[in-house]
This record gives sequence, C-alpha cells and structure tokens, in this order.
Amino acid sequence: MAVIMHVDFPHKDVWGKEMASQMKELAKSINKEPGFIWKFWTESKKDNMAGGVYMFDTRENAENYLKMHSKRLSEFGYSNIRGKVFEINEELSNICKAPF
Repeated sequence: MAVIMHVDFPHKDVWGKEMASQMKELAKSINKEPGFIWKFWTESKKDNMAGGVYMFDTRENAENYLKMHSKRLSEFGYSNIRGKVFEINEELSNICKAPF
C-alpha cells in the first residue's frame, strides 16, 4: 500500500529557480529510488525551511529512503531533519482529488 512521507529541515541557502538549478541532478536521482512514485519539493524562505512530500509504494521503501536521505542531508551540513511516514486513507483522498 502506498504511503506519504514528509521531510523538512532548516535551510538558509538558495531558493526557487536557483535551488532548481543546483538540485536538478539530485531530483533526477530520486526518480531512481526503489518504490518512488512522486515528490513535491517544498520551500519556505519566510520560515527558512525546505523539504518535500513524497509518495512511495510501501512503508519499507519510504523508511529506507528516509534513513539514506537523512544521512545525506547531514553530510551536506543540515541538522534538525524531521521525517514522518503516513498511511493514506485512499477513499477520503480520492474525494479531495489526491494525485494518485
């Protein structure tokens, strides 16, 4: 069963188009992760936060990615990384036009 994962962390570097330019290869690599379905990249310059909302095919694949990604972010110098995996209520999500 598909799951949603939310990740965020303090970020004070680049935003918008500059972030897109610098993170393009990382974005392409995420497409190759086991069980990956999609990702919304999130950023709030006002709150100095960045992250994403992901969909994976299973909790196991999401948790494996979260572990690897948290380590990678730490190696990039980020701290206070938060990540949570959630099951999806598909019936209610379909009513609310979720992008399955």
